[in-house]
Amino acid sequence: MTSIVNPPRDPNTLSNYNNFLTTHTTVSFNIDFEKKIIGGNVQLTLKSITDAAAKEILLDTSFLNIKNVTLDGKTPKWELLPRFEPYGSALKISLEDGVQNGERVQLEMTTETTKECTAIQWLTPAQTRGKDPYMFTQCQAIHTRSVFPCQDTPDVKGTVEFNIKSPLPVITSGLSTGVQDLSQSEGSSSGIKLYTFEQGIPIPSYLFALASGDIAKAPIGPRSVVATGPKELKAAQWELEDSTERYIETVEKIVFPYQWTEYNVLVLPPSFPYGGMENPVYTYATPTMISGDRENVNVIAHELSHSYSGNLVSNASWEHFWLNEGWTTYLERRLQAAVHGEPHRDFSAIIGWKALQDSVNQFGDSHEFTKMIVDLKGKDPDDSFSSIPYEKGYTFLSYLENQVTKTKWNKYIPHYFTTFARRSLDSYDFKANLLSFFASDTTACKALNDVDWDSWFYAPGLPPKPNFDTSLVDVCYDLASKWETGKFEPRQEDIKGWSANQVVVFLDAVQAFERPLDKRASRTMGSTYGFAKSQNVEIVSRYFQAALKAKDETVYKPTADLLGLVGRMKFVRPLYRLLNEADRALAVQTFEENKEFYHPICKNLVEKDLFGKGFKT
Repeated sequence: MTSIVNPPRDPNTLSNYNNFLTTHTTVSFNIDFEKKIIGGNVQLTLKSITDAAAKEILLDTSFLNIKNVTLDGKTPKWELLPRFEPYGSALKISLEDGVQNGERVQLEMTTETTKECTAIQWLTPAQTRGKDPYMFTQCQAIHTRSVFPCQDTPDVKGTVEFNIKSPLPVITSGLSTGVQDLSQSEGSSSGIKLYTFEQGIPIPSYLFALASGDIAKAPIGPRSVVATGPKELKAAQWELEDSTERYIETVEKIVFPYQWTEYNVLVLPPSFPYGGMENPVYTYATPTMISGDRENVNVIAHELSHSYSGNLVSNASWEHFWLNEGWTTYLERRLQAAVHGEPHRDFSAIIGWKALQDSVNQFGDSHEFTKMIVDLKGKDPDDSFSSIPYEKGYTFLSYLENQVTKTKWNKYIPHYFTTFARRSLDSYDFKANLLSFFASDTTACKALNDVDWDSWFYAPGLPPKPNFDTSLVDVCYDLASKWETGKFEPRQEDIKGWSANQVVVFLDAVQAFERPLDKRASRTMGSTYGFAKSQNVEIVSRYFQAALKAKDETVYKPTADLLGLVGRMKFVRPLYRLLNEADRALAVQTFEENKEFYHPICKNLVEKDLFGKGFKT
């Protein structure tokens, strides 16, 4: 573990991680579905890294019930400091004798979550289409502190041991080390089992993951399984078994061998707020990926790429989030190009550019959150979440690749991930490392020194638009142009043989019309091409967005219905915004009816979209 700069690089933590570093965490938790809490014992091994004797330990907490604290077996003086929004309440442990540089202490806490926990979603059997309840955590960005006291910053990495008691199967972000039936030993018929796991590669707190429910598994490759509800298992296995190992082998050639032993996928219930979450060992994935056409497995390409960018090499703070997501999107598209052909890289990037434009338009082109490096002091990182770090970061890395040539850049990729493996970095570390790597190459060195680094890092709005290869999308743009002029008779054959992603590009172009479709054209498009009845949420959500802009009343109710079935924020937030413009009463009614279906992160952000404030539990 390397020393951290002083003062800390992360403004979104209350911990004094410039004095202590967590090197190992052991959680021993009981999952109580009836009370909807998890609780038990947490042990932290902390190493002093300050030259002066440290007098206190500060940890992040949020809405936790802390019952007991011991330090090296003794009871220290401890207190929860007043809550400081949006970061929670610091847990202060006083050290009477001080701790010298390099010394380690063992901190043990008895704690449990509360109903205000922002990381956990508890689902009833009805919400999971099963017979049992379900729970899962979503800790990114700063929500692990609502599960247990910790240094909740990506600038600190440590190993983790999980000991989890539950009546239902458990999955974590560690490798399984065993299952023990406790029913007989505890004289109970509850079916409670102890599930144990270890994560031997140091990870930041936000990659702590825990899920439990009626979970079944099936193989999708020699080092991979998919886990999901028993009824959904066969469809999920079919969707993923054709591509998973091929993707792993491909990204290994781009970077270096996969480090995490297993790459598995947990397909979560519909309320999961993201497309995927790159938890080590088990990627959490949206069920909208299971579309029956294998058209949305790019989610797996992205989350697998996170095994290198984000998980192995992490941004030091959420102000430099582009390092996680820009690099991951870059690897994802290089992977797609290697598997499907080079035009598919730009095909994906064109879809991403539209998402980037939408995000910049949503914030406003001079907004702080449209910069690549953002100022998050005093702010909630969730509020800055958008496609900007993904797509602006990708565009920047592609630009750098073009400056030094692809052949030379290919050699830098494994160097970058080798240099920063198991570490965290910021944008300035990246820049210094890149310039150092090419220092002896006169041509590349000059090209990199000519880069306007400050504009890329700090300028708001859109970056310069790349020259994309449009060979796969020209037919989509041609059809969109016909719809924009309105001087043709649409036929089902217009999109015959198209992939789902080509339909996505077409609908993105339709959404970008200077003048929206009229109601009649919207209805004709939905019925002629079958968009309104598509099982692919990427398609139907985009069609609904175009139709809502057209004020086509026939999609208002179907949009509200979809919002009661899907919790992925990529779809939920833009649909609510447009439904709000078209029929505010229906938008508010739909949210009130479904707000308990959504994950707390999604619920909070949608409420801000609709009412300009966060929810209070």
